[in-house]
Amino acid sequence: MRDRGVLKWSLVGPTLLLLVAFNVFPLLWNVALSFTSAELVGEGSRFAGGANYGRVFADPRFAGALRRTALFVLLAVSIELVIGFSLALALRRDFKGKTAVLTTLLVPMMLSPAVMGLVWSLVLNGNYGILNQLLGLAGLAQPQWLTDRDLKFFSIVLVDVWMWTPFMMLIALAGLSSIPASIHEAAEIDRASRWTVFTRITLPLCAPLLGLAVLLRATDALKQFDLVMAVSGPNDPSTQTLSTLLYQVVFRDGKVGLGSAYACTVLVVVVALATVFTRYVDRLRAREAVR
Repeated sequence: MRDRGVLKWSLVGPTLLLLVAFNVFPLLWNVALSFTSAELVGEGSRFAGGANYGRVFADPRFAGALRRTALFVLLAVSIELVIGFSLALALRRDFKGKTAVLTTLLVPMMLSPAVMGLVWSLVLNGNYGILNQLLGLAGLAQPQWLTDRDLKFFSIVLVDVWMWTPFMMLIALAGLSSIPASIHEAAEIDRASRWTVFTRITLPLCAPLLGLAVLLRATDALKQFDLVMAVSGPNDPSTQTLSTLLYQVVFRDGKVGLGSAYACTVLVVVVALATVFTRYVDRLRAREAVR
C-alpha cells in the first residue's frame, strides 16, 4: 500500500507543482500587488489598502469598458449560438462531401486570433479592403469599417463571430449526435410536426451541451484582447474592453498595483458569470435526468 501511495504521488506531484507554480502563485501574487502602489518603473512599493479598488470603481473608463465588454459578449455569443446551431442542424445528416464542408468550416477556429485580426483589418480597410471593393462592384455603399466610430465595435464582433461560430457548431453537433434515433422515430410514428420535434425533443436534449458551449465562449469573450489589439489597438475608447484597459493601465501608465486591482475585478466578473452558467447547466442536466 505504501508503494502504491509513493507511485501515486510521484505521478501526480509534478503536475501539482506545475499547477501551483504557474497558476496559484501568480494569482496570489497578483492579489497581493493589488493592495500596493507598485509601478512598472520606480522605487519599490508601499501598502495602499483598498485605494486601488476605489480608483477602479471610480474610473469612468472602467464603467465604459465593462458595458462594452458585456455588449460584446451578448452580441457575439448570441449570434455564434444561433448560427452554429443552425449549421449543426443542416449538417447532422450524412451527405456527399460532408467531411470537406466540416473541415472548411473549422478552419477559422484553428487560426490565431491575433493573426486573424491583422488579416481582417486588411479585409475591412475602407480604402483598399476586399470587402469594400466587392461592395463597390455591386454598386453599394462602402463604409469605413475601421475608422467609423459606430462601426469599429461591430467589425470586431463580426470577426469574432467568423472565428468562433465553428466552435458552437461542433458542440451542437455533439449534442445532436447524442440524441437516440429511436426518439425521433417514435415522434414520426406519432406524426409530430417538425416544430414540435424541434421544441420538445431536439432543443431540450441539446440544451445542457449548448449551455456548456455558451459558458465556455462567454468566459473567453469576457477576456477579449487579441482582436481588439490587432484591429483597433488598446487606446480606442469605442472598442476598449476590460482586458485592453488593463493593458493600457499597466504598460502605458505603468501602474502595476492599479492594474492588478483591475485584473482581480475582471477575475471576479468571470468567476461570477461562470458560476451562474454552471448552476444553470447543472439544473438542465438534473431536469433531463428526471425525465
